[in-house]
Order: sequence, then C-alpha cells, then structure tokens
Amino acid sequence: MYLTIVLQGASGGIASMLPILAMILVFYFFMIRPQMNRQKKEKKFQAEIKRGTRVITTSGIHGKIVELNEKDNTVVIETSAGKIKFERSAISMELTNKLNNTDKK
Repeated sequence: MYLTIVLQGASGGIASMLPILAMILVFYFFMIRPQMNRQKKEKKFQAEIKRGTRVITTSGIHGKIVELNEKDNTVVIETSAGKIKFERSAISMELTNKLNNTDKK
C-alpha cells in the first residue's frame, strides 16, 4: 500500500513538471536555436570578408571595405564621410545580401 502511494506521488510530480519542460523546449527551438544559427552565419561572414565588399556595420553605417588588418582584427571602411576603422566583429552583413532580401519580400 505504501509503495503505491509513493509511485502515485512520483508520477504526479513528473506530470506537474511536463508543462514547464514543454515551455523550455519551445523557448529553445523558437528563441535560442535560431539566434545561435544567426551568430554562426555572422561569424562565418566576418571571417570571409574581402576588400571591396560593401557592408553594413552593427551600428547601421554603410560602406565599402578598403583595408583588412589581420594583426589586430580590424577593418577600414570607406563611407561618404571618409574612412573609419572598425573591429571586424562590428560588421553585420553584406550590403548586397540586405538588398536582395528586401527585393524578395
């Protein structure tokens, strides 16, 4: 008799945790996983950038890459206002990719 009460209590504990576990799974698949994929794509792009590529920085500045410095991991971007030096991680996306994405919508 005591054994059945313990088993019923254990199954009730698991059943009450199922909604919480389901919420965690949904949160992972709809929030965390897509963000991780975006970060991987962005890092891959940042590693593959070349001179002459038209880019957009994370702060929204548009320009063309003029110089790459591998030692300190920076790039020099030419804008209409002049040349600006950025960290490579500040490059968000290629400008032509953004233009292509807006045309498809």
